[in-house]
Amino acid sequence: MPALLMLVLVLGFPIVVAVVNSLSLPDGGWTLENYAKLPQDSRFRNSLVVTFIFVGGTVLLHLIVGFIIALALNASVKGKRFFRVVAILPWAVPDVISGLMWRFMYNPTAGIINRVLLSLGVINTYVEWLGDSDLALPSVIFADVWRGYPFVMLILLAGLQAIPGEQYEAAKVDGASTIQEFRHITIPNMRGMILIAVALDTIWQFRRFGLVFNMTAGGPGNVTEILSLYVYKQYFRYFNFEYAAAIAIVLAIIMLLLSLPYVRAMVRRL
Repeated sequence: MPALLMLVLVLGFPIVVAVVNSLSLPDGGWTLENYAKLPQDSRFRNSLVVTFIFVGGTVLLHLIVGFIIALALNASVKGKRFFRVVAILPWAVPDVISGLMWRFMYNPTAGIINRVLLSLGVINTYVEWLGDSDLALPSVIFADVWRGYPFVMLILLAGLQAIPGEQYEAAKVDGASTIQEFRHITIPNMRGMILIAVALDTIWQFRRFGLVFNMTAGGPGNVTEILSLYVYKQYFRYFNFEYAAAIAIVLAIIMLLLSLPYVRAMVRRL
């Protein structure tokens, strides 16, 4: 009962308040006007598209990078514990610090990225990574991949370590190659963990705020303005409290729908 009451206070009360605010008018009364405005708001539609591109790109790359590093860390190599600590370090850096750090690294004149690429001859002039409308979103996605892949890596590494070694031994006796072992043993055993990793990472990425805010604040223009940033601006910059609450409720519904695969996987395990 104490735990249930705590959940109601911490989670239930803010949700109720957000729903009430989203259905309220500034001068009092109830209305669905805030929700009716959403399809007509071009900036909301843009933020929704940017959010799906951002989430889709980061989750896919988190999965690829995390799986590759998890496979490497699961191998029998010397210093495995050291490399595991190094691989998880980006996850220990707070979002705000990561955003500031990558913003400085992307600086066109003083940033280390342009300096390294210039010295290698990859580019011949300074590049405005965060100031170019075509490069800003990919640059933010790349920074987030560095920041977020350890989360997926840890889940997949736990799944790899849970695969019985006898299956690989039997495959070797049957003459299976490394690729065949990966295809017929690793992937089938990892399907559940991959689903959990993708579901949790997707929910996490929809909530991403600090890194993007500190790198671009949604700019240039609105090319990197994800929904969480748009909610923040509507609430704290434009003081449209009711409209911001409506956007937040829509974002919460999207995350709830995306969490269903994770919930189903947990129910099956129970």
